[in-house]
Amino acid sequence: QLHLVESGGGSVQSGGSLSLSCVASGDNYERSCMGWFRQAPGKEREGVATIDAAGGTTYADAVKGRFTISQDNAKNILNLQMHSLKPEDTAMYYCAADQFRPNDYCSGSWYRTQTGFFGQGTQVTVSS
Repeated sequence: QLHLVESGGGSVQSGGSLSLSCVASGDNYERSCMGWFRQAPGKEREGVATIDAAGGTTYADAVKGRFTISQDNAKNILNLQMHSLKPEDTAMYYCAADQFRPNDYCSGSWYRTQTGFFGQGTQVTVSS
């Protein structure tokens, strides 16, 4: 079992920046995939960015060039830096983790299957 707790959400105007963090605890010895997902009102949850055990990162097309995912393995912290925010980025953002997965799963199928563990979420609101 993994326990994930997000922080750093809030409200910002269009064009602004926010940083999200997630602390992982529990059975932390193996975390193949770490990532961020989001869900806007009335929409399905979608993948935003992932990082695999080798440090490889992927991003949804909607956030490429604006968001950066990173992790501090020593501190079990996952980060998401968000710049040039747009109103359409408004959503609940969830930290996620999965175990015992190959790297290509984290960068591909995981966006669709959304398996593993999820935090409670942190709200990001971008006003125009």
